[in-house]
Amino acid sequence: MLSSLGFYLGALVLWVMTLPFDRNGRILHLYSCFWAQLYIYANPLWSCRVEGREHLPWRGAAVLVANHESLGDILVLFGLYRPFKWVSKAANFRLPFIGWNMTLNRYVPLVRGDRESVGRMMVECEKWLLRGVPILMFPEGTRSPDGHIKAFKEGAFHLAVKLQCPVIPVVLTGTARTLPKHGLKLQTRARCHVRVLPPVKPADHGNSVPELLEHVRTLMIEEKARMDAAQLGTPR
Repeated sequence: MLSSLGFYLGALVLWVMTLPFDRNGRILHLYSCFWAQLYIYANPLWSCRVEGREHLPWRGAAVLVANHESLGDILVLFGLYRPFKWVSKAANFRLPFIGWNMTLNRYVPLVRGDRESVGRMMVECEKWLLRGVPILMFPEGTRSPDGHIKAFKEGAFHLAVKLQCPVIPVVLTGTARTLPKHGLKLQTRARCHVRVLPPVKPADHGNSVPELLEHVRTLMIEEKARMDAAQLGTPR
């Protein structure tokens, strides 16, 4: 909490300084990436490896979709060090310092199960995409309790088809050991691994939301199985 206070004050200063010329908040977001990653850098028992950053745009619309294992995913995915707007549950925005920084960054809040909130979230995401700012969503909607990728919701894929922008799958593993669903205890050791897959164009799948969704989900399940096997040291 003490470190978050200091970083939040830094974020406030940076927000004021960059607002006149950085209307999309890219600089503040990259500062937030460093803030989040610092907790991994400082922990000798945690490590994070990111591969495939070259598939992520610095500018231009894209829908990033990632699997969701734990709250630790947030720290790890900030390690992408690329501009994007998070879609996150509204309660997170009320957290002292960290949540307030999310508001400064103009990330997109969502109340799960609330149709009006979902509608507002889709409109807000569309606005950012039209401005050439990628968004990042967890299409499972919530954390997986066992690390296996669950069914996807269609929202991210509707946006990609409507705006004709690529879907970029982001697969992560190892984060379930940081703070799993229904868990309140941080695990002492964690080897986190993130792999960004090549962009998937909606037009290559007939601009069909179900086909695009199923293709991306299959890619992510297969890639996660390979990554999990590699962590366990078993052939796949």
